[in-house]
This record gives sequence, C-alpha cells and structure tokens, in this order.
Amino acid sequence: MCGIFCLVSLSSAHFEWDKMVYEHLRSRGPNSSQDLTVISADSSFRCLFSAHVLHMRGLLTPQPFEDAFGNILVWNGEIFGGLPVMPEENDTAVMSKRLSACSEPSEILTVLSAVRGPWAFVYYQKAGDYLWFGRDFFGRRSLLWKFDPDIGALTLTSVAAQISTYDSAHWKEIPAAGVYRIDLKAAAEAVSMSLEIFPWTHAGINVIPHCCEVIFESLPCGCSGVMNKSGLALASPVCPLNMSIPKSSDKTEIHQDSYLSISDLEELLMSKQKTDEVSHLFRVLSEAVRRRVQSLPFKEPEYTHLTNKNASIGVLFSGGIDSMILAALADQHVPAHQPIDLLNVAFKILEPKQMTGSAKKTQKHKKTPTNPKTAKTGSQTLSPFDVPDRLTGKAGLKELRDLNPERQWNFVEINVTQGELQEMRQERICHLVHPLDTVLDDSIGCAMWFAARGTGVITKDGSQRPFTSSAKVILTGIGADEQLAGYSRHRVQYKMFGHEGLVQELATELGRISSRNLGRDDRVIGDHGREARFPYLDEDVVSYLNSLPVWKKADLSLPRGVGEKLLLRLTAKQLGLGQSAVLPKRAMQFGSRIAKMEAGHERGSDKCTRLLP
Repeated sequence: MCGIFCLVSLSSAHFEWDKMVYEHLRSRGPNSSQDLTVISADSSFRCLFSAHVLHMRGLLTPQPFEDAFGNILVWNGEIFGGLPVMPEENDTAVMSKRLSACSEPSEILTVLSAVRGPWAFVYYQKAGDYLWFGRDFFGRRSLLWKFDPDIGALTLTSVAAQISTYDSAHWKEIPAAGVYRIDLKAAAEAVSMSLEIFPWTHAGINVIPHCCEVIFESLPCGCSGVMNKSGLALASPVCPLNMSIPKSSDKTEIHQDSYLSISDLEELLMSKQKTDEVSHLFRVLSEAVRRRVQSLPFKEPEYTHLTNKNASIGVLFSGGIDSMILAALADQHVPAHQPIDLLNVAFKILEPKQMTGSAKKTQKHKKTPTNPKTAKTGSQTLSPFDVPDRLTGKAGLKELRDLNPERQWNFVEINVTQGELQEMRQERICHLVHPLDTVLDDSIGCAMWFAARGTGVITKDGSQRPFTSSAKVILTGIGADEQLAGYSRHRVQYKMFGHEGLVQELATELGRISSRNLGRDDRVIGDHGREARFPYLDEDVVSYLNSLPVWKKADLSLPRGVGEKLLLRLTAKQLGLGQSAVLPKRAMQFGSRIAKMEAGHERGSDKCTRLLP
C-alpha cells in the first residue's frame, strides 16, 4: 500500500506542500518516501509526483518508479491475480514493466483490466506526454482530485486535509467508473484541463450513459471531461448481476424477531438443499482470504522470525458472522505459529441521565422482552465498555478457540472514551473522512480509525496488559451485506416490492460501494500504516455471488439472523461455527456504541458538524 500524490500545473507558480496532506501521505507509507518532478521541454507544464510506500510484497521498491524510457508510475495496489507476480517481485515493478510495453491506449486498458485486486494509480506516459489515473472497479483504494484555478493545477492524492468549508477548490473522490487520461501538451496549449474517459463496462452491456453521469457530476470545478472517441473501455473483472426473480412464491413472512437456535439452523441446512452453492462459496471465499493473508513481505527481517507476540494479520472483529468467517478462514491459511489479532472496538457507555418521577413510572410498567441471544445471567457487573460488539466478540473468541485451541488469538479490547474520540476526530479523523461528511461517515470513520490503530488491552493469565497490534494487513467484512441482503433496507424493499425490489436494491448497493464506503475506509485504516483488504470483494467471490439468483443467496421470508445472508450462514456452519452463524446484522456504529456518544436525534444522512475543522 502507498500514499500517492500528483500535482499537474499549467503555470510556473511555485508549489508549496500542504504540511498536513504530506503528513497524512507519509502515515500511509512509512517504509519509503520520495518526490519526483517532470517539466516539459518548453516548460508549459510540470508534474510533481510523491509516493510513500508501505512495503507489502517482494523487494522494497521505492516510488515514484521511473523506468528506462522516462515513464513514471505511482501505484497503490495489490495484484492478487490476473498478472503473474513471483514471490520475490514487487507489484509496482511488475506494473511498470507491463505498462512500459504499451504504446496504444487499448494496450494499457488490457493491462489494467487483467489485474485482480485493489488499486489506484497515476502514470506518466512519456511518449505523447499523457497522464493516466484511476481506481479499480470497486474503488477499494482512495483517490481524490481537485482543481485550483489560481495556479491552473490539478491535484490527485490518496488522502487530503480539510482546511476550510469555504475553500475555493473542493476535494472530491474520483469516481471508480473508469480510468482517465490527460493530454498534457493539449492541456498546456489550451490552458485548461480536459479529461478523456475510458469507462468500465460489461461485454454487451452499454453502461456509458451511466458512467458519464457519475463522472461528470464529480468532475472538479474548472475541468471538463469527454468520453474517448475510439469507444475503448476496460473489461469488468466480474460478471453482471443475475437479475432474475422467481416466477412465483408461496412463502409468507415470518416474524422478524423469531429466534432460531443452532439446531434449527442445522435443520434448515438439511432442508435447503444448498450444498453445491455452499461448497462453491466456501472455496472461492477461502481462496480470497488465502491470497490476502499470504501476500506479505518477502524476506523482510521482522517477518522472518515471528514469535507468539507478533501477528501479521488483524481482523476488524465484532463476533458477527462476517468477521467470524474471515477469522476462521484466516486460521486455515496463516502459519500455525503466528497469532491472529482480533481488533474489537468499544466506546464507553455513558451514565444514563437521572429519570424524573413520571419517566420512572413509565419505565416500571414498560415490558422488556428478553432475547436468549443477548440476555444476561446472574448478578454479573458489566464494564462501561461491554457494548454489544464486545459481548459478541468475546463469544466469538470462544468459538474460534474451540475451532483451534492451538492458535494464539489476540483479542484486542480497544476502549475509547468520549474525550479521546473528540480529540482524535478533530486532530486526524475529520481530515481522513473528508470529503465525505455525513453523520454515518463520522460514526463509521471514527470507529474504524480506532479499531485499525489496534491499541488496547489483551487478557493473559487472567489479567489485562497494554497491547498494540503489529499487523500490517487488516481484513474487513465489507461487501457481505451489500451482496447478500444483510441490511434492514433490503427487508423493506423485499416487503414492499418482493424479489424484484430486492434485486434492484442489491444492484444499487454494489454500484455505489466505492463512493459510500471504500475510499473512506481505505483512508482511515491506511492512516496507521496498515492495509485494508476486502475478501468479500474479491473478484471471484463477487462473480460467483453475481451469478446466483437472489433467492439462492438470501431468503427474507425467514426471520432476522437467518434469512439475510442465508448462504453465508450455511457456509459458517460448514466451517464449524456455532451461535455466531445466527446473529442478526448489527451496524458497527450501534454495536460499538459510538452512535450513543453523540446527539441522539441525528439521521445517518445528515451533515455532521463534528467533522468541521
């Protein structure tokens, strides 16, 4: 992973680094930092490249990477398939070699289309003075842009900084709808930035009108964009979503709060006749995890003699089905002597306000149903950090220890107070979340930042001690809910419009995941010099799930905790997981209780004033 940056200037104005942007870039790549400037022969344009490398595979390769022909690459990506990468090779060197052999745009698009894995890049093609840039199909790596009319400069960067709400040049996320090319000579002659667009497309499916709409809405003010005249496009790395719906359905809705036990799920597994689908999902998901936990530094000193105290892999861990499956699969592919860090974040439960007499009376007569999944027993005193995700996390830890008692599972309790939350939000997190700005972005961004920092306590021999994760790779479960109908809004669509409404919602989910989640998550997690990896968004996993009709992935006529993500729950049973396989979906902001630390009447889509500098 890297922090990458490029400034393209059509004037001779002197560029001064924004110190905060530079600091954020360096945090992403602590192993190597370099700058490189290209100036045209007639001084009509210049490009400043900066790259900050987190060494992940092969020999450490500093960036910006300049080849023998004067081409320059800054690459923030991982090649997990599609192009051969030997164990001693580095992704950046492999990509540079491939791109340098390209003379036509179609050849560059063929190389990029072949890559399986997350990426964002900027590439200066010396022949013709072209600048290429873009993000992968899902947008798993962040790339932002803005245009400053005062100096005629376009800036591209992995991460920015929020300076002022009145800044004349606003940062925006570059849409993951294609890749872009600037003819630098033409731009210098016209003294304006015009982008040539090469969209992602499925074979035989015309997505250009949609791509144009998405891209044009996000263009920096002062820049223009045109679809490339040759009609060239990148080939989608995944197959189209199966939009079929069942011809008829005689199922009736079961009460969503119905409780099913493990034995109920096992009976359901026998009755569902889904063994082929479950086995296939198990195989592709297991392989996706293997690629992501074994693609680690080659012959790097700190990884050659791992002890029981040093993990290379961490999991954002709530004890829910998504993170439990990732942890259980990682256990099958991480060497037995290496620990795995389970990063569990909790925000301190605030003391409830003193109730008035009338409120007490109302509370006294209010019926509180008990749920056998969450009921507490005895007179056990809970810690102020015993939020729902902490409790399910500890239950999940027990299941994992039962699966493999020989593995050292480091359950890292990351406890955050309101004071620390407010301090770090203003100091760092608001800049990393930017340009996203909603209450939901604030909640999830803050929760992920603290979780990925990995600083907390672990319990050993009955006592707690301070602990900071050494993991460079963080597995996260994003993508499971979006593909397998895990959110409550999916039930709403199903209830109102049946399978047709559900399919349309799932198509929307995957199409917007880059702008809603992935850029933000990459910026937040990467701030700790760790790399976010997304097994549920592996191209083979997505292609397989896309190929299935919706009723083979989820059955929302069944209750919560079973019907949503049904195929994944059956896969969890095949892995040997227990109660975690039937836990209902609980959003991170509620499970960690960060949502309870702020104003109580906000909607997730509201603009968040706490993110203002």
